Amino acid sequence: MTTATAPLHAPAPAPVWARRAAHAIALCAVPSGLWRIAMASGVYVGYSDQVLRDAFGIPGWGIAYVVGLSVITELAALFPLLLVSDRWRPLRPRTLAALAWSASAVLVLVALWQLVVAFTVESRTYMSSSTAHTVWAFTFAPLSAIPALMTAVTWSYTQRQRQRGRV
Repeated sequence: MTTATAPLHAPAPAPVWARRAAHAIALCAVPSGLWRIAMASGVYVGYSDQVLRDAFGIPGWGIAYVVGLSVITELAALFPLLLVSDRWRPLRPRTLAALAWSASAVLVLVALWQLVVAFTVESRTYMSSSTAHTVWAFTFAPLSAIPALMTAVTWSYTQRQRQRGRV
């Protein structure tokens, strides 16, 4: 007769709100990534052909840059899923917690810097119409939620690790 042995200290799962926040982070990066890929593919996103060529290098090296930026952004947005999943841990809990807090701090600083730039510097836009600028704003607006969501997910992860005695 064989019996299955359960681990003595089953890890507490991440709270539902933390799981939802981690998934929301991944989803927040999708609209801007799709917008960039559309721009690299030649779909009209509000820039003239001359602006695409002169400012962004499209067609040319700019396509690789814009698509690469979209891929890297989405991969980075998937990072918080490691904090709410107990299936696979590429790093030790302390290292992962330190990396998550560092990412949260950087995201908050970048978001604050973007606000400072938006309200203090006369931003030059290459958009050809106000409609295109509005569409651009709606596709990039979800990115502003990521710093707060990342900080909340990181806090939840750290609290669970402290309860387990690992951090």
